Amino acid sequence: MKFYKYCASGNDFIITNADEKKDRSALAKELCNRYKGIGADGFIAILPHEKYDFEWEFYNNDGSRASMCGNGSRAVAHFAHHINKIQNKMAFLTGAGIIKAEVNNNIVEVSLGEVKNVENAFDEFGKTWQICDTGVPHLVHFCENLDDFDLRLCKKMREKYNANVNFAQIIDENTLKVRTFERGVEDETQACGTGMGACFYLAFLNKLVKNEVKIFPKSGEEVGFKFENEELFFKGKVRYCFEANYNFS
Repeated sequence: MKFYKYCASGNDFIITNADEKKDRSALAKELCNRYKGIGADGFIAILPHEKYDFEWEFYNNDGSRASMCGNGSRAVAHFAHHINKIQNKMAFLTGAGIIKAEVNNNIVEVSLGEVKNVENAFDEFGKTWQICDTGVPHLVHFCENLDDFDLRLCKKMREKYNANVNFAQIIDENTLKVRTFERGVEDETQACGTGMGACFYLAFLNKLVKNEVKIFPKSGEEVGFKFENEELFFKGKVRYCFEANYNFS
């Protein structure tokens, strides 16, 4: 199988073209294994679509399906333009709906659309949380110091609410830092696009930041977010690492 390896803000992905829809969970789990396979946070299969530029199937590291992935959507837009020669402005179908993207060299901006299911803040385990859906559900806790990030607490909250868990630190009205525990990986990842989007949106909703900010995930790579015309936009650099053939035993 020919595959392409991509990295976006610290998340890495295996991308391949496919002809038909089918369950690729076992394949994703094999390919994403960092010891026996290729190694990645996620696996993406690109499928043709009659109405949109393409459709995707997105799988987490553990083989589970995910409706959306912010960094994955930027990686796949870069792939579609540079490898599949689709125009630089595109729209593609995900489990969370239609994603619009624009590619300029190695910088990719996507619209994550409207934020959904915003709930009131609540207290649990001595911390204040708020939940919203930026393509997948996210719990957000605003903290004074990101060293407060607690893997065991994140696992408890992830299991109870079936959501990704984020700790966010507001540096100033234009800057945030974020750490994320992701479903499907079941651990902290170097970055999470939809997680950073959830942190930014809730900070903006609570009038803690302006409508356009820069965010630094654990990877340290700067990305940009803005909220405009009721849409959440996510922009940053994408790196096409390499392509190769995977041999099945």
